[in-house]
Amino acid sequence: MKFRDILNSGEFVITAEVGPPKGTDVHEMLHAADLLKERVSAVNVTDNQSSVMRLSSLAACYLLKERDIDPIFQLTCRDRNRLALQSDLLGAAALGIENVLALTGDHPVVGDHPSSKAVFDLDSVQLLQIIHSLNEGRDMSGNELDGPTNFCPGATVTPGAIPLEPQLLKFEKKVKAGAIFFQTQAVYELEKFREFMDYARQFRVKILAGILLLKSAGMARYLNKKVPGIFVPKNLIDELEKASDPSQKGIEIAARQIQELQEICDGAHIMAIGAEEKVPKILDTAGL
Repeated sequence: MKFRDILNSGEFVITAEVGPPKGTDVHEMLHAADLLKERVSAVNVTDNQSSVMRLSSLAACYLLKERDIDPIFQLTCRDRNRLALQSDLLGAAALGIENVLALTGDHPVVGDHPSSKAVFDLDSVQLLQIIHSLNEGRDMSGNELDGPTNFCPGATVTPGAIPLEPQLLKFEKKVKAGAIFFQTQAVYELEKFREFMDYARQFRVKILAGILLLKSAGMARYLNKKVPGIFVPKNLIDELEKASDPSQKGIEIAARQIQELQEICDGAHIMAIGAEEKVPKILDTAGL
């Protein structure tokens, strides 16, 4: 069943992500994707994540598609103008890739090519508008296409942002621009996430809560200090600190979060960041 159909089925949806290699050796990425294949509904492929240059997300999505894995093509506005964005979207459609996660993207200054020129011709809301237009058989300028696309468009939201109001305004803009599913920033404060869901439920979109695998107490403290919109509560940091095996404890915490989220939202998006082999263990522990 396609990701789009699973979203509409009412099942609790699980997605995970892989990062393309910084080079042409795709064996490790494909191994990670194969581990996820039978356990998740779709696999995100990151697009020069954190502004670090890597193999093309579009090419990696095609490689996953060849292995009967339904990919989610992450597409950022950072590196492409409106011509390149539309061209890559048509290319994805021609290759049978139907799921797109529209992202604005991190500024190049945080990556490994800090002197590169940022494009940001459009933002993620405008990219969603383009996807809607392509699905209707027209390009951004209103010119008719020789064959429309059939994308399932998605976007991101940060329920833990402070202040939250600007995030909610952009969330609504993304819904109006055509997003039908959202994958959130990592969620650790469930009560705060419940409040976001009370607001989000007025819209007919699917919400997949972000699960970022914690590997140590130090990682949790780093997230609190460096990543806006993520806050790992002290009780979770203490659990990791006291654990004889922090890596195993991180798996247990992620599994517990997934169990709790099943009553709150429509699915979970697992971000293992180079530890994709642990995703099946998380799902086993969660009873999925």
